Amino acid sequence: MVLEATMIVVDNSESSRNGDYVPSRWEAQCDAANLIFSAKTGANPESSVGLMSMGGNTPEILTTLTTDIGKILDGLHRTKIKGTSHFSTGLNVAALALKHRQNKSQKQRIIVFTCSPIEEGEKALIKLSKRMKKTGISIDIVAFGELGDDTIHKLQAFNENCQSAEGSHLEIIQPSSNLLSDTLLTTPILGGEGGAGGAAGGGAGAEGGEGGGSAFEFGVDPSVDPELALALRMSYEEEKARQEKEKKAKEAAEGKTELEGIAEGDEKQPLLDAEGQPSGSKDETKDKGDDDKMDTA
Repeated sequence: MVLEATMIVVDNSESSRNGDYVPSRWEAQCDAANLIFSAKTGANPESSVGLMSMGGNTPEILTTLTTDIGKILDGLHRTKIKGTSHFSTGLNVAALALKHRQNKSQKQRIIVFTCSPIEEGEKALIKLSKRMKKTGISIDIVAFGELGDDTIHKLQAFNENCQSAEGSHLEIIQPSSNLLSDTLLTTPILGGEGGAGGAAGGGAGAEGGEGGGSAFEFGVDPSVDPELALALRMSYEEEKARQEKEKKAKEAAEGKTELEGIAEGDEKQPLLDAEGQPSGSKDETKDKGDDDKMDTA
């Protein structure tokens, strides 16, 4: 299982308001960020994930490296859509955040989402790319939206110059009826060997393999079919939650039935009889007297 520190960089520029991705470009990024966090921490509990935005007036670190999904969700919730995207500055800030990670044995990775035109020149991007490669940072780029040929060419040049043994990937995802997060599952970023997918794949693996070996959970190698492995894990967790819910409902119903079986007595019987004695006491006395007479006889 790959031990990584990953910074997710989201594009919260005005371009992210567009609704060509379901339900919108911004919401699609939020879902994908949630998926990436689950994949990374599921692969290795000691892996950590941070979050930052690169839109607005300047890039902003929303959440430092953490293993708490709540902090990631809170950071996404607090993010406002505004301004333009700052691609190079965002990567530099993300690299600085990774440099200060507590666990230095974690490999460094940046996953950046971009749906905006890139203003930086190609030469500047190549220079940045080579510097990132030199510092050992792998960079995955998720390009989506209606990007022009010039922007795509810049991203391709950047990706070609930051390739390393750990793997850096560029995925251009066109608008479709599929969710951005679902499409991301089929890419090397979450499914390829030797890249970020190695981290995602290890998360579901525990047992399986040919011949009934014990290598992967649910008998599926997540590095070969990450989508199926994740679907099986989610199905298992949903079924487990459903069973727990049914168990609690059954226990509550059984407890109610037991209470209903307890006799509460005759509610119509008055508390006192005509002689002012508690109801039923006279009958008990009479029965007791009859018993004494029988014993005497």
